[in-house]
Amino acid sequence: MPTTPHVEKHFTSTEAVRDVVIGMSDGLTVPFALAAGLTGAIAASSVIVTAGLAEVAAGSIAMGLGGYLAARGDAEHYHSELAREHQEIRDEPEKEMAEVSHVLQEYGMAPDEAAILVERIRHRPEDWVRFMMRFELGLEEPNPHRVYKSAFTIGISYLVGGMIPLLPYFFVAQAQVGLLWSAGITAIALLVFGGVKGKATGTNAARSAIQTLLVGGVAATIAFLVARAFSHGG
Repeated sequence: MPTTPHVEKHFTSTEAVRDVVIGMSDGLTVPFALAAGLTGAIAASSVIVTAGLAEVAAGSIAMGLGGYLAARGDAEHYHSELAREHQEIRDEPEKEMAEVSHVLQEYGMAPDEAAILVERIRHRPEDWVRFMMRFELGLEEPNPHRVYKSAFTIGISYLVGGMIPLLPYFFVAQAQVGLLWSAGITAIALLVFGGVKGKATGTNAARSAIQTLLVGGVAATIAFLVARAFSHGG
């Protein structure tokens, strides 16, 4: 009797989506807040476009550099812990064996069952180290190319997100009119971005869209109030 093959679908691009979320979220909120804050003091949209483009360029570079440093820090931390586990297995094998047994028992194995696996893994040092890294420390080996991919993804996401709130200012001369259009377009972009993010991660798209709009809206409002305060203060 023919059966439908069982295909499991799991989301495996968490790091890439996280980078897009970091870059796009900031890109949608920070340039909007800057432009909105300046609107109270500057009437010409052209000036706001110039300031906004400068901020988007600087922000995308800064965000990309931040992503690079964060990913490189993760890689350095992993390799530091890896070297330490190698040393501990070499210098304190009995202690490390007890830790393996403890981890296995936390997963429901009886002590005698765990002892069998411990005895087997002690003769496979590389597998032993990988086991400790994964199940004791909760660390996965980072992709060696992630450092550059993360920097690029975050930077480009910020650039794309940052251009959205600025678009209306390119087409209207009055900054106040541009602000109204910018607020509406940014809100729509947050909804769409949230929905796509939810669909990509396998969560409820509508709920993700609303949450992204609310969180982004609160962040943009706070940043707008700060920018407006400084623009009036100057």
